[in-house]
Amino acid sequence: MLAIGRALLTNPRLLILDAATEGLAPVVREEIWSALDTLKQTGLAVLCIDKNLEPLLATADHHAIVEKGRVAWTGSSQAFLDDEPRLLQYLGV
Repeated sequence: MLAIGRALLTNPRLLILDAATEGLAPVVREEIWSALDTLKQTGLAVLCIDKNLEPLLATADHHAIVEKGRVAWTGSSQAFLDDEPRLLQYLGV
């Protein structure tokens, strides 16, 4: 969380986060996702790389799946959730 705060001090147009909530308590993760949603609403672009899909689907406007170093799919949360074969392929659901 300190790293996110330090990055925001520079007033960036883009914030890049890689597994920002990994290893944190669930309540802290929720606070971070809530803060990121608030920052997004101010116009800050946020690029999140995370394996926890639920908050990404709830927060992000656009998603990309990268497979073997290449973009395999891009689209909205709803497009991803509506694509049953893709859900099976990437999530096994």
